[in-house]
Amino acid sequence: RGKTPRRPAQKKPSNNSNLKDPVGVYCRVRPLGSEDQECCIEVISETTIQLHPPEGSKVNRNGEFKETQYSFKNVFGLNISQLELFDNVAKPLVDDVIHCKNGLLFTYGVTGSGKTYTMTGCPGEGGLLPRSLDMIFNSIGPYQAKRYVFKPDDKNGMEIQTSVDALLERQKRESQTSAPKTLSRQRPDPEFADMINVEDTCKAEGIDEDSVYSVFVSYIEIYNNYIYDLLEEVPHDPIRPKPPQSKILREDQNHNMYVAGCTEVEVKSTVEAFEVFWKGQKKRRIANTQLNRESSRSHSVFIIKLAQAPLDADGDNVLQDKDQISVSQLCLVDLAGSERTSRTRAEGSRLREAGNINQSLMTLRTCIEVLRENQMYGTNKMVPYRDSKVTHLFKNYFDGEGKVRMIVCVNPKADDYEETMLVMRFAEMTQEVEVARPVDRPICGLTPGRRNRNQAFKEELTRKLEERGGPVNGDLENPSATEILIQSLPPLPPCNLVDVNDDKTLPKLIECLEKRHRIRQMMIDEFDKTAGLFKSMLQEFDGTLMAKENFIEEQRGKLGDKDRVIMGQKSEVDRLEKKVKTLEYKIDILQKTTNIYEVDKRSLQQELETKDQKLQRELSEKRRMEARMQGVVSNTKMKWEKECERRVAAKQMEMQNKLWVKDEKLKQLKAIVTESKSERPERPERSERPEKPERPSREKDMVKKRSVSPSPVRNAPPVHPRHRRSRSAGGERWVDHKPASNLELGTVMQPHVPNAIKVSVPNEKALSKCDKYMLTHQELASDGEIKTKLIKGEVFKTRGGGQSVQFTDVETLKQESPTSSTNRKRRSSGNAPVQQEETTESEWTDVETRVS
Repeated sequence: RGKTPRRPAQKKPSNNSNLKDPVGVYCRVRPLGSEDQECCIEVISETTIQLHPPEGSKVNRNGEFKETQYSFKNVFGLNISQLELFDNVAKPLVDDVIHCKNGLLFTYGVTGSGKTYTMTGCPGEGGLLPRSLDMIFNSIGPYQAKRYVFKPDDKNGMEIQTSVDALLERQKRESQTSAPKTLSRQRPDPEFADMINVEDTCKAEGIDEDSVYSVFVSYIEIYNNYIYDLLEEVPHDPIRPKPPQSKILREDQNHNMYVAGCTEVEVKSTVEAFEVFWKGQKKRRIANTQLNRESSRSHSVFIIKLAQAPLDADGDNVLQDKDQISVSQLCLVDLAGSERTSRTRAEGSRLREAGNINQSLMTLRTCIEVLRENQMYGTNKMVPYRDSKVTHLFKNYFDGEGKVRMIVCVNPKADDYEETMLVMRFAEMTQEVEVARPVDRPICGLTPGRRNRNQAFKEELTRKLEERGGPVNGDLENPSATEILIQSLPPLPPCNLVDVNDDKTLPKLIECLEKRHRIRQMMIDEFDKTAGLFKSMLQEFDGTLMAKENFIEEQRGKLGDKDRVIMGQKSEVDRLEKKVKTLEYKIDILQKTTNIYEVDKRSLQQELETKDQKLQRELSEKRRMEARMQGVVSNTKMKWEKECERRVAAKQMEMQNKLWVKDEKLKQLKAIVTESKSERPERPERSERPEKPERPSREKDMVKKRSVSPSPVRNAPPVHPRHRRSRSAGGERWVDHKPASNLELGTVMQPHVPNAIKVSVPNEKALSKCDKYMLTHQELASDGEIKTKLIKGEVFKTRGGGQSVQFTDVETLKQESPTSSTNRKRRSSGNAPVQQEETTESEWTDVETRVS
């Protein structure tokens, strides 16, 4: 397996390890489609362009349009030709490929900006790809190896075969009916013939004439983040056609990425190579969109691989040493254009394709940003190459395996202004990324000029043979050396003896043989003389070679010393550069910190001013509120004074009414007692006193006696409406909560609530249907009687969907004796029998007290 001159398996510090070159970014502006379209790009100089916002676009805060300028390595205007573009951008990459260095060239831009035209071209104006092929074959044409001398090993390497094995391989391929014919001997296809008839041919300088070359091409596309081989031969099946199989990426022994199983075709001319490309181009996926009639729906990669190996010491055959094979490649990438679905109105598969294209371009942008940050600030962030097939395939180039160049294609029409600005920002950022220079190929230890010396020897031998009567055309391949020597000797006379007395034939034959013997002896002497001369020349040449080798060794020692000095200086320069970068990074951090502090200071000042203003407003509001509250307090004070006076008056009237009622009752009781004494017979002795009559009979008599007395209600003042017994007689619906533990008292005055739901335990269903709530509560009073409290409230709905009760009023029902105070007075005066009798004959009344 041949080794490529790219990165070795284990990196070692070399002279070029610290040298880096920035990514070369070029800009090409395509002409407008029509003259009446608005243009938003102006070419200012050979390296600068300016973007003008179109009419109707957003302006700055000051109301002015923002015009931005972007600088590139070179800017190509509207009238640039394909030849000038090739000479500035692609020609140095092709020259590096011929000299065993890799190269990557890709076009980037929005859809419809001219990327495919730049790479492929059109009839009469070949693009970068056919011109690169033409330059390669013009340079290595006389030094190409025969077919199948180099053979790919399917592991991103090359194997070398002997001339006999290559001949057998050619005969085997030619005998196969399915094998393609030699394309270079055919006439080019008229469809692309004008693209490859390049009149201005160019060649690379410094070609190694002691090596043989072979060119292999492959063509792949990355569609929906899957890799497909455009040169793969798939058997045609009209009934059940097979879809193309995707390929995978692998890493070879030198840690370089390659497409496993990709077809590599050996080509011998520009026509043959471009015909292979055109064959794959027909399989590439394109579609019609709103912005481009032939929009590329995939990223295409055309790989030109150049294999070269040195000739042996004789300069006649290829050196059979796999370690001496060098493989370099040039990748020409046509990236699909970024697009917005709002403009293309893509749907279905077109929408999916656009999403995958934009995602892969976004991954490329992210990788460039991380590389730039690692190089500028000395960080060691992981670059996400594996997030996309495009970046994963070309990660070796950004790690220092060759030159990287990008052509930014832009469309100056105003409709693409926003997308063009994003492309310009990405291109400007890409220029700040540096790529390490590739390592030079090690020099072969064989003597240079072997091919020319071999050719000169053959020409000299031909000349010598011509002088001695040899063939004039100098063709040494058809006659052998023995035939040439025989032809140089004089011809033999006829040797037929017809007569016995013939004495002329034999003498002539003897004379001819002696002449031939003398010529042969002369040739032997001349050959010995020439051999001795050639031997002396070889010895002299060996001495000269030894002297030159000693001189080279001496120069190498001096070169090594200078290299060490240069390495020391480079290490010092690197240290200073790192220190400068570190200081710049610190300055940048300090500047950012200062900016942050300034922003914080301004924000805090604004916040302080805002709080001062707020405080002033709050103080003024407080003063206004104090004045308002003083007015409210004075008004409330006056209202409450009036209310207190009204309540005191009402309470006085209520107490007067109660005293009047009690006086009337005392009068009635006094009348009843006096009347009962006059009608009652003498009381028997205590021991013979009759049994106490039953209560119902006394009550009936009391009712009869009360009917005789005048009614106290007739002359009583009207009761104040505020002191009515209950407010539950309204139209609201009530929840009447009477616990099961309550006792039935059998009193005359009972709470009655119409339109009420009676419950023993409150529940949410009952509360949700009512507006009022009343709880009947019984407790033991201080005098030993049962006191009933009616606790009332209003029902409200809560935000959580439940019910709540707010208590507003309490009514108290209490049963007591109207003569309890009189009996206590009499008991204190000593009239115990009369008190006992009056107590036994007393009546009971219900008294209502209300607490609000």
